[in-house]
Amino acid sequence: MAKISVFVGTRKGLFVLSSDERREKWNFSGPQFLGHIIYHVAPDSRDKNRMVMAAKTGHLGPTVYHSADRGANWTESTKPPAFAKAGEDGKVVDNVFWISPGHNDEPERWYAGTSPPGIFVSDDRGANWTPLEGFNDNPKYADWFAQGATPGGQMLHSININPSNKDHMYACVSVGGVFETTDQGKKWQPLNRGIQADFMPDPNAEFGHDPHCVVLHPAKHDRLYQQNHCGIYRIDRPSNEWIRIGKNMPKEIGDIGFPMVVHPHDPETAWVFPMDGTEVWPRTSPDGKPSVYRTRDAGESWQRLDKGLPAKNAFFTVKRQAMTNDNASTIGLYFGTSQGEVWASIDEGESWKCLVSYLPEIYCVRVLEYED
Repeated sequence: MAKISVFVGTRKGLFVLSSDERREKWNFSGPQFLGHIIYHVAPDSRDKNRMVMAAKTGHLGPTVYHSADRGANWTESTKPPAFAKAGEDGKVVDNVFWISPGHNDEPERWYAGTSPPGIFVSDDRGANWTPLEGFNDNPKYADWFAQGATPGGQMLHSININPSNKDHMYACVSVGGVFETTDQGKKWQPLNRGIQADFMPDPNAEFGHDPHCVVLHPAKHDRLYQQNHCGIYRIDRPSNEWIRIGKNMPKEIGDIGFPMVVHPHDPETAWVFPMDGTEVWPRTSPDGKPSVYRTRDAGESWQRLDKGLPAKNAFFTVKRQAMTNDNASTIGLYFGTSQGEVWASIDEGESWKCLVSYLPEIYCVRVLEYED
């Protein structure tokens, strides 16, 4: 029987919740790396024993760790991500924000996204990292990211590798937009047509948008979903224009948020966690009443799923890396909050249960499934 571990990266360390496939009883362990900010933990989809983690210590700065035993032991990268010409043009890695495994045909390759925006590559399972020059030193770099940083920094995230083509990738920057390459990172093109950008002087700008999370569907490789600063979107390639499917959300809830989760087998099904995007952008549960919303028809309609969640006075935030799924026959969903709670659903969002409380602020939640 498969086992499930839910890795929880927080403002102050890494914690793990473990269960069997029934997901009824959970064991809690941790902390590891107490005091470190854990921005992202990524299980290796090609090797269930391996993981890579992005961390930042209070005194020693940004770094990356890798594990070959499902997170029991970690080794710090010998050469963490760093810009080739650090300091000369102001680009010094402040934090490693995102980690993605490479294509199945490249079992040792990993990608990392940083703030300020940069992409780094490891071809030895996370031990050593080199800059992806086609992006980091692109002649248009300064233009792409001229809008400046968001309150949390200008972060590169949502690195998606097309499972059908190892040379075809998407990468996203808040604030900067969605970018695409078809030659494994040598050349890049913005992919933001149709995305609203009401915070920019030119609402039809080619780049400068604010994607919060973009997911390429694992079963339909020409479909991507996006949770953006300005709504929820879908694109079906080869179209170059995003469609705002968030307009079908209830008006009183809106379509602002951070995470986006897709069903691993059904391209029509996705989940979001909407937040209050009014006026000064509180980005907490609308009216203090948190709920997940699900679409079963690729965004044509949305259903509220709040059974078991607090009915009132719950003003928390769910960050972009802090909501995910497992791959069980009836899939489970998991999210972590800014108040240190981990919530789980084993019926695709119909009902929710709090697994643990009082952790530090949660930055990421990721699932590892394996068999002994």
